[in-house]
Amino acid sequence: MIKPYYQDSAVTIFCGDCREIVPTLGRFDLLLTDPPYGVEGGHGGQLKDYHKANYGDGWEDTPAYIKNVCVPIIEWGLKNCKTVVLTPGTRCLCHYPQPDEVGCFYAPASSRIGKFGFQNCHPIFFYGWYKNRGKGALHTVRVLTEAAEKNGHPCPKPIMAWTWLLERTSEEGATILDPFAGSGTTGRAAKDLGRKAVLIEREERYCEIAAKRMLQEVLPLGV
Repeated sequence: MIKPYYQDSAVTIFCGDCREIVPTLGRFDLLLTDPPYGVEGGHGGQLKDYHKANYGDGWEDTPAYIKNVCVPIIEWGLKNCKTVVLTPGTRCLCHYPQPDEVGCFYAPASSRIGKFGFQNCHPIFFYGWYKNRGKGALHTVRVLTEAAEKNGHPCPKPIMAWTWLLERTSEEGATILDPFAGSGTTGRAAKDLGRKAVLIEREERYCEIAAKRMLQEVLPLGV
């Protein structure tokens, strides 16, 4: 078993390749992740402004990476997690298995221009068990007006938006897996909501950012 980079009572962080670490893990209640989008390093049109591609260190965010790494990890999740939720981006979303439901973060003030105009929709793919089944439907779309904090990662998710998504797709006490953890927003949200989380991130500098975020005080619910 690979030694954790960081561990506390709620969150464990592994620094390494998720393809090597995930097979050593057990089952989870929820796989929640914001994987790479396959934007080819931001080449082409105004995608150069798309911070998702600004990771550096020689790593290339290509469609091939989505097919060869991200999709197999999600397929593993479909077999080993009750629920799988991801934000696939728009460039390579068709590479993933067909979701049971599609939601989105709608960003009315989006400044990113695609081939056909402003891209205001950030898709959310839902698979598997639904926590509110038989109890009434929950919203699958959220208007995104919150800016993500500047924490040293090129593309962190806004914490309150991610907390909203995690709360709607898991129950208190659930164990969450994020195999493309970045700066640890999934872990932070899980900790704030009384969940446990296992995070995997390939870049040590982002693991360090995530570890520091886990040391912050737990925010009271509703804040």
